[in-house]
Amino acid sequence: MRFSIDPAASDPPFEQVRRQVTDAVRSGELVPGARMPTVRALAAELDLAVNTVAKAYRALESDHIIETRGRAGSFVSATGDPTEQQAQLAASAYADRIARLGLSPEVGLTIVRAALRADG
Repeated sequence: MRFSIDPAASDPPFEQVRRQVTDAVRSGELVPGARMPTVRALAAELDLAVNTVAKAYRALESDHIIETRGRAGSFVSATGDPTEQQAQLAASAYADRIARLGLSPEVGLTIVRAALRADG
């Protein structure tokens, strides 16, 4: 996910970051469990002050869009009811495992579809 700042926009930079992350989560471009860039890395990428990105991350955390796990970093939060949250986290872990195994997303979907048919 690439973020950008429009210096001519009426929204302040922290709000632009907050909105772009929120939109990416809602569209599915950022999935639950996805690791967010560090505040410092994103600030450097966008040529913003660290405090500006930190303010955006605090707002996102307050809105339960992301969660910060101390030194481990910030991650996209699971959303919805608790059962759906668990499914989102399981799907994210599965997608990570498929990627680490070097399999394509299409193969991963074929495997999970077969597993769902077998269990249903």
